[in-house]
Amino acid sequence: MEHYQASPQEFPRSEQLMAQTILACPRAGSETIWERLTPLRSDSRRLARNRIVTTTSRPNPAHAAFDIIRTKLLQELTRHNWTTVAITSPTANCGKTVVGLNLAFSLANQKECRTVLVDLDLKRPQLANALGIEAPQSIEKFLKGEIDISDLFLRHGNNLAIGANRQSVSFSAELLQSRETVRVLEEMRQRMSPHVILFDMPPMLSNDDVLAFLPNVDCAILVVAAEQSTLEEVDVCEQELSERTNVLGVVLNKCRFSPEKYGY
Repeated sequence: MEHYQASPQEFPRSEQLMAQTILACPRAGSETIWERLTPLRSDSRRLARNRIVTTTSRPNPAHAAFDIIRTKLLQELTRHNWTTVAITSPTANCGKTVVGLNLAFSLANQKECRTVLVDLDLKRPQLANALGIEAPQSIEKFLKGEIDISDLFLRHGNNLAIGANRQSVSFSAELLQSRETVRVLEEMRQRMSPHVILFDMPPMLSNDDVLAFLPNVDCAILVVAAEQSTLEEVDVCEQELSERTNVLGVVLNKCRFSPEKYGY
């Protein structure tokens, strides 16, 4: 099993130039839709309570860990010309939403990088609760083409858009593999011109939603919980993912032991 390594890795020169080109050239017209998004108003105490550490300066060691994952993610996306990333876990309570949010805010600190985070855990949506968004629009209506991008997404700063949700969807797998959902998400990508799209997906072993949606993403990250996720669960999920998309790696979450080897 290949784990996501938290160690620096430099771009070769050609990939540096490629990354600079991608990050510096958003599609024409995308600025207009970003300007129309309602700003996200978040409570710093709520974020801290929910372990969202990448919105502030870097006193928390976990901030550095997410920055390392961010840099490695950007390198891989650039190397392969990928955009879309599914974030999932074997079972519930592994912390995939926390990882997704921290990664999204870490990406937002890279000012020339535009990031979109979408809550596609349609049975148990969590982004709105974690961020304190009281009455988000229905993501089901968005995926059915009934409401616009500017109705659903909230903007953090100038380069992070978050599509949250509080309403459970009964026929979620059917919705995720519908032609209209594919069309709506492609239209979103074209109009918003993000460099990274993160999809917060449900746990893989809870239903077939992830399997239904994987054909729509370039790659996936599997979040596992220390002392909770079993090796059998991780192996099954990694095999399922690798058969349907590219596996970026496995993120070990909730680990109580974190050696501060370098003293930073």
